[in-house]
Amino acid sequence: MSTSTGLTRTPLRRFLDYAVLSVLAFIFTLPVIYLFLGSLKPSDEVLNGLSGFLPTHLSFDNYSAVLDSLNSDSTGYFWRFMGVSLLLTFVVVTGGLFVNSMAAYGLSRLKWRGREATFTLILLMMMVPFESVAVPLFYMFNDQRNTLYILAIPFIANAFSIYQFHTFFRSIPPSIEEAARIDGAGPWRTFFAIIIPMSKPAFASVAILTFLTQWGSFLWPVLMVSDPSVRPLPLEMSVFQDQLPPDWGQILAFGVLLVLPVLIVFAFFQRWFVQGVASSAVKG
Repeated sequence: MSTSTGLTRTPLRRFLDYAVLSVLAFIFTLPVIYLFLGSLKPSDEVLNGLSGFLPTHLSFDNYSAVLDSLNSDSTGYFWRFMGVSLLLTFVVVTGGLFVNSMAAYGLSRLKWRGREATFTLILLMMMVPFESVAVPLFYMFNDQRNTLYILAIPFIANAFSIYQFHTFFRSIPPSIEEAARIDGAGPWRTFFAIIIPMSKPAFASVAILTFLTQWGSFLWPVLMVSDPSVRPLPLEMSVFQDQLPPDWGQILAFGVLLVLPVLIVFAFFQRWFVQGVASSAVKG
């Protein structure tokens, strides 16, 4: 009797779990739906409360207006702003994957004096918000303002990324590396030929999180950029939003263009990202 009751409860509980998760997913998706629908509406129909979800008077005029308004030397070029953001994000993501994964491998698998103290220092650095060091960094690099490299270099090394890689590398069986050493592989060959291919989920999750952080970076560009030629897209959106009178349809269209690369990157790396987060949660 108890066995049959347990069997009947399992599908019901699974249904309830999926129902609750579906409702939560829908609630979290509502702002994105509102953003997309609002970008297709005239400005006077955007800020209408719940009626903003009604798909009426839809067109792509707002997107054309945004691209046309940012297409001259006086206003700057939208695709240049996009290119600056893509370049900065590419440098930070690729450089961060290389630097942080190597640092994590040295901390997790190699034995050297001061390893534990260094890792403890990295953990402490995770608790320091960037806002607390932004002003000292501003005065330190004031002579390098309005340069692309100063917008990227301070963010390549990242304590949280090192911690993520460190957690994943510690879950790899040491016997695999011992077998590689028996075959004559040194630390460099072991890292590039064995560890990296086995760590695709970790690399994907770190890449996505780094991409999200860097793509939406705003405080550092505000401090370091005054030249429109090196202005990234989030900073340009704040300038575009401050124009009077505000056209909310165009502002939301700009927001969609800003969010679209994030959705594309996440869709491409989604499977590996979920694997990396799940493995870090279980093994960490």
